[in-house]
Amino acid sequence: MSDLQIKDRSKAVPLNMRVAEHRRDLIDAAVEIVGGDRTSFVIDAACRRAEEVLMERRLFLLDDEAFDQFTQALEDNPIRSNECVKKLLVRPKRWS
Repeated sequence: MSDLQIKDRSKAVPLNMRVAEHRRDLIDAAVEIVGGDRTSFVIDAACRRAEEVLMERRLFLLDDEAFDQFTQALEDNPIRSNECVKKLLVRPKRWS
């Protein structure tokens, strides 16, 4: 199991932090708009950002065995042409 995998997703563990009052107030204002509670809001935002960081990672360090498994998986599953993906890649981005 990798360091990033969670052994027991149902067990809650403490995560304590201190934050400037103006930042807490900002978070509370957003929580009031979307509903819910501060803890859930902060955890959701932090997890989304963590997922983005991990997905954007471009350098993967693998030992020889992991690299062999990776290349074998690529060879065993060749890329097929996909018209939907081709259209998606040439479509203008909504945020640009």
